[in-house]
This record gives sequence, structure tokens and C-alpha cells, in this order.
Amino acid sequence: MPTDKSVTEPEREKALSGDAQRLHELGYAQELARSMSAFSNFAISFTIISVLSGCLTLYGFGMVTGGPAMITWGWPLVGVMTLFVGLAMAEVCSSYPTAGGLYYWAAKLAPSHGPAWSWFTGWFNFLGQVAVTAGIDFGAAFFLNALLDLQFGFSATPGHTILLFGIVLAVHGALNTFGVKLVSLLGNVSVWWHILGVLIIVGALVIFPSKHQSADFVFTHFVNGTGWGSSFYVGLLGLLLAQYTFTGYDASAHMTEETHNAAEAGPRGIVMSILVSLVAGWVLLLGITFAIQNYDGALASSTGVPPAQIFIDALGETGGKLLLLIAIGAQFFCGMSSVTANSRMIYAFSRDGALPGSQVWHRINKRTKTPTNAVWLAAGGAFVLGLPYLWNATAYAAVTSIAVIGLYIAYVMPVFLRLLQGDNFERGPWHLGRWSRPVGIIAVTWTLIITVLFMLPTVSPVTSKNFNYTPIAVLIVLGFAGVWWLVSARNWFTGPKVQGTAEELAAIEHELEF
Repeated sequence: MPTDKSVTEPEREKALSGDAQRLHELGYAQELARSMSAFSNFAISFTIISVLSGCLTLYGFGMVTGGPAMITWGWPLVGVMTLFVGLAMAEVCSSYPTAGGLYYWAAKLAPSHGPAWSWFTGWFNFLGQVAVTAGIDFGAAFFLNALLDLQFGFSATPGHTILLFGIVLAVHGALNTFGVKLVSLLGNVSVWWHILGVLIIVGALVIFPSKHQSADFVFTHFVNGTGWGSSFYVGLLGLLLAQYTFTGYDASAHMTEETHNAAEAGPRGIVMSILVSLVAGWVLLLGITFAIQNYDGALASSTGVPPAQIFIDALGETGGKLLLLIAIGAQFFCGMSSVTANSRMIYAFSRDGALPGSQVWHRINKRTKTPTNAVWLAAGGAFVLGLPYLWNATAYAAVTSIAVIGLYIAYVMPVFLRLLQGDNFERGPWHLGRWSRPVGIIAVTWTLIITVLFMLPTVSPVTSKNFNYTPIAVLIVLGFAGVWWLVSARNWFTGPKVQGTAEELAAIEHELEF
């Protein structure tokens, strides 16, 4: 993964020219600033996966849905299955390196009814992107609230959490407004923050606690705090911790119009972000689980964040706060990158007229060459999705489930279509060769399993205050997109729109320079 410094200026110009030419072949002008290196492309997906966000924010959920056994073994199982999905996506990304990503791929790969495949892939991707942004910044708000409670007595109430949630989203919207170079720089910093953060947290939890849990506890102890009688069902629910964390790596595809050597850098960004996260996340989860001092006390913590209590029990209040700061920093970087990727998807989908008010969301800020309006739609939509937490105690689990279902359906729809293409698929420079078909079949099958699983209730008995509203959110979006398609869009939505001839594309690019 070379940085920009490893590429000479002539090589950079040649790569940029080739990238722009390929984008022209796909029908689009080079409107966005192509300033990201391969490392920056990897960094944004790695940052959105963010083991210090997903692993920690859902750790308490994992403690009651299978406990240490599922936390420990669920991670590598889900990680390997996610790698199959990522490999299948990466192959398609290499053929079609555009900001539209998944929905563009679906349109090009569908043997028939391409616009319909593209339409629904795009809407599922939109739902998942908004939900994952909500989940990340919601988690950051939880942890920030826990720190403020410990430091200043700012209690962890739903109202306070939603307030902090809104503030964090607003800051991420503002940061993304300043342009892709700032986001790219912070994304690069984020990689090292995450890696060093995991090493510091795990190192501290290994060295300083006076006692540790046994290997038998960490690898085999099963906990069921859900009210359901079936341990198998509860264990499956516990996979959400890992599967939610392994989301957002489609960001590498959405950022390809801003990346040098995109047809290779984008696929590598997808795969490497999953692999590095797989290793770092497992180390982190093992470190935390071995360091638990009081299991029930962590679950009942007044901070509302079990990992915060585990840190404090193991290291004391000062040490616990320092580890919390590391986690909050990582979650902040993660949310910033998620807003970036979300806005690029909104920009591309609007460029093709598929969202209400597309003319507004597709507008490019000529000074920064970024889709500023799309940035604020991403932040605003995420805030709305998190509001049910004010009256629904399990809303966070629902938001994470929505993110998984929306994103993974969008991930595998083009993979499924690529399978139908067989040998007719035009490979890019990065491909799987003879492994393409088996990898794709595994990816599609796994997605079908988790789509059903994460719509199921997580707590028994089911009440109005704890029901899993994931199916409702998914049905609302699917129903809206379906009705709009049948009533109107099927008459005018033809899939991704090309912007014109080579001369017209050049004119668009020339206009953006002034």
C-alpha cells in the first residue's frame, strides 16, 4: 500500500490520466478531486470498520447474548465470512471504480431489468450507510457520555445521549465540509490511532490488573441474559457484535473517483481493511474479556457502558478514563469517515436522479470540490434514525441491525449478478480467477442468513419498549422505494446516467476549475 511519497510526479500524472480516462469510459466526468493514495483509500474503510468503535459499543450486547464464548469465537467466524463478501465485492470494484459503487455495479451486471436492480441496490445501500453512520456516532455519544458522567457527573440519560449524538454528527458534518484533503489526512492518522490504541488498551489490560479471568472462562463461558430459552438462538444473536463491526468497507469503492490507480487501490482497500481489522479486533476482544473483574457489575454500570466499567475495575478511575479517551478518539475518526463515504454514495445516487431533491444533494461545492449538501443529508438522516432511543431501550441494537441488513443486501446484489454473468464478466486488473464463483456463492449465502437473523427479536418477553424495530425501518424504506418505483421511477429511472460525450465531460471538468 504505497503512500503518495512513493509515487513520482510523472507516474502520478500518468495514473491520474488513466483513472480519469477509465471514469470517462464509465460515463462520468472527473468532478471530485482525485487526491487520495492507496493507503488513504484503505484507511477510510479501516477507520469505518473501526474495531475500537464496533467491538466496544456492542460489547455489552455481546455480554448477554452468548457472553465470553460467543465474543471470542463469533469474531473470527464472522470475520472469515465477511472476507468472502469483501473479496467478491473487490473483484467487481476493480471493473467499475466509480463513486456510485454498488448500485452502479448492479446496473451494469444485470442481464435484464438493470434499472430495477440498480434502484433497489442503491436504496438498500442508502439505508445501510445512514444507519451505520448513526450507529457509529451513537456509540461515540455513549462513550462520551460515560466519560462526562465520570468526570463531571453528566448522567447517562437518553436525553443527554441524544444531545451528544447530535453534537458529534454536527462536528462530523462540519469537518467534511472543509474538503477531502483534511478528511484524508485525518483518515491516515486514524489508522495509526486505531492500531496503537488497540496495543495500548490491550497492553494496559494485560500488565496492570491484579487478576485475570481464566482461559476456560474466556473461551467457553456462555451467558444468556436475553430471556430466551434457546442457547443456540441467543448465540446467533451474539454474532451481531462482530457483523456490525465488519461494515462500511464499501467506502473504498465510494472513494474510487478520488483515489489514484483506483481499479487496484479500491479492491485492495476493501480486502486489507477486513484482514487488518480481523486481527486487531480479536486481540482487542480477548484483552478486554481476560481483564473483566466483575461481570455483573460491568453490565450494571451507572455509565451505561460496560467496557468503561471494565477499564475502571481493571486500572482504576484515572487509567479507565485514559482508555476511554483512546476509544472515543477512534470512534470520532470512524464517524467522520462514515459521513464521508455516506455523502459520496448520496452524491452518486443523486447524480443519477434517484433521491428526492437530487439536484440539491448532487451539487458540488466548487471551492472544495466536495458534495457539501450530501454531507449534511448523511448527518441529518443518521440523527433521525437514532431518535427512537428516547423511548426504546434497545434502539441501538436495532440501528446496528439496520446497518448490517441494509449494507449487506446492497453488498451481495451485484455479487449475485456477477455470478449470473459467469465468464461474460469483464474482469478488472484485480480479480479472483477461478475462485470467483465459490467465493461469490459463500458471500450470498452468508448474507441471506444474517438478513433473517438480525430482524428477529433480541429480548424476551417482547414489549413496546424493547422490540426490534429493524423490520419496520427496512420495510418503510423498501416500501417507499418500491412504491416510488412502480408509480413513477420505472418510467424515467434508467440506471446510472452517463454525463455525455468526451467533449461534454471535459467541459464539465473545465467548468469546475473556475
